[in-house]
Amino acid sequence: MPTIRIPSPLRTYTEGRAEVEIQAGTVAEAMDGFTGQYPALRQHLFNGQGELRPFVNLFLNNEDVRHLQGLDTQLKENDRLMIVPSIAGGRGEDLAAVDHSALRTNQALIIALSLLAFVFDAPWLAGLVALAMAIGTALGVPGFGFLYKRLLKPRGWVRPDVLPDNPEPHRFAQGLGTVFLAAGVLALFAGSALLGWSLVWLVIALAALNLFVGFCAGCAVYYWLNRLRVPGFVKSPPGQAFPGMRPKAKA
Repeated sequence: MPTIRIPSPLRTYTEGRAEVEIQAGTVAEAMDGFTGQYPALRQHLFNGQGELRPFVNLFLNNEDVRHLQGLDTQLKENDRLMIVPSIAGGRGEDLAAVDHSALRTNQALIIALSLLAFVFDAPWLAGLVALAMAIGTALGVPGFGFLYKRLLKPRGWVRPDVLPDNPEPHRFAQGLGTVFLAAGVLALFAGSALLGWSLVWLVIALAALNLFVGFCAGCAVYYWLNRLRVPGFVKSPPGQAFPGMRPKAKA
């Protein structure tokens, strides 16, 4: 039987339940059954035309249903639907659904390849890492995200971890790392080994801080620039969970 995964902000409306099983053949039938069981939720998930609200993302087995057949997408016996709400930031902007597994895979490969470049004294390899990061930044995706998307994720070697988030700070962080790494590579080819490898190690350290500690230094810089009202840094840290939604008061 298909299962609907419920995010924490909505569990006030589902008596604390994190998952609900629904007998349905399509996404629309599943959501109708779900909101029929918990009618107070419908106004928060759908507009008056029966369409998902813009800040509500619905994933079927980690694929956005908007990229499938929408609410008409067929369901199989063991399918899993997951509601991923966008979150309004301090100025009311909506977050996107960001796969943090892709980000972590990117960080792990940056660390591993940069370490190999250092161990084997291969500035060209560090240059390839910088190139991948630069291309990813330009496209707005993790530089090594193609390996995650085409190899690791399809084979189930890395499970998706989709969260509502601002993608822009992560893109900025990758771009900042690209600048440091590219500068290090240029210094290495110019004969300044100490400066070059120091910059490479700075990128390794920042990526490791993000991967193992969960602190994105580049994202922190982005939000700091946002607080200073620097043009182009329009996203502020996430705020309230559902725009305009207030949980029911408990008796």
